[in-house]
Amino acid sequence: MQDNITPGTAASLILGINAKIRQHYIYPDIAERICLNLDQHLESGAYEGISEGEFLAYALTTHLQEINHDQHLWVRWHPDPLPEFEGPLYQDPLWMDDQHQAAKSENYGFHKAKILIGNVGYLDIRKFYRLEWGREAAIEALDFQVNSNAIIFDLRRCEGGYSDMVTFFSSHLFSEKAIHLHSIYWRDEDLVQEYWTDADVPGPRLDDLPLYLLTSKDTFSAGEQFASNLKTHQRAVLIGETTAGGANPGASYRLNSHFELFIPIGRAFDPHTNQNWESTGISPDIPAHPDDALKVAHRNALIEIISAAEDADFDRPQNAVLEAKKALENLENS
Repeated sequence: MQDNITPGTAASLILGINAKIRQHYIYPDIAERICLNLDQHLESGAYEGISEGEFLAYALTTHLQEINHDQHLWVRWHPDPLPEFEGPLYQDPLWMDDQHQAAKSENYGFHKAKILIGNVGYLDIRKFYRLEWGREAAIEALDFQVNSNAIIFDLRRCEGGYSDMVTFFSSHLFSEKAIHLHSIYWRDEDLVQEYWTDADVPGPRLDDLPLYLLTSKDTFSAGEQFASNLKTHQRAVLIGETTAGGANPGASYRLNSHFELFIPIGRAFDPHTNQNWESTGISPDIPAHPDDALKVAHRNALIEIISAAEDADFDRPQNAVLEAKKALENLENS
């Protein structure tokens, strides 16, 4: 299949990119610098000789991110034609139907759930998909953990997602008292949207369980939001690497029949500090190589379970404590 990249393709794409960035990008002043940088690359002949769509998208993305290293700002080439739609693609029914089917095929981001030795729950989350799509999958994932003595959430390969699912999922991990987790300022609407935990949740409330989060340099966007929520409110221990540093949510736009542009149109921030993790990432409480993070978290969870057994209020079966001690001994000797 030919990509149909002509000498004028880059110029046409940059014309569309600049118009949309100036109109929608969350930082208008930086938008001007990004547009100027693209124009300079075009004038220098940086895109001459590129005949493949994927390579052109990569080059444009590299140059888009040169100014302020915003990883949410990118161009993607699609071999199949994109819908004929002028606005943000999330408003197009055909586009959203395809996205929904892709989300379903990935179990809405809840990749793997199991119980580790010592009755420690484990859930691998690859993406926080839209709440309207993945509500039941989220509840089922939480239900699976309800009898655990501690839970490890694995975000090492979490690529992002949506704040409504992050908030819904987080609500099950706190008490009934409403907590203001984060806010997002949306440029197009010029408004601030607040995200609070729900007092009434449809699934199990796991506010009494020790929680551990595994992070890596690939943990991104909504995955970082989830980590930030739990770290800020001292609800979980983060183990692994500092995360990628992408805090600005956005939307996809069609540039032409085969090129998609994603633009950050919002700014997430902590309502108490007005700060976020853009470019800096979320630092772990316990640094660890990603390959070792699960073992470190499992060990710490077992120690916490054993320590809690000495508490008079500990209501877990004693055989679970014995299993935790044996599991810890095996980990220490491995």
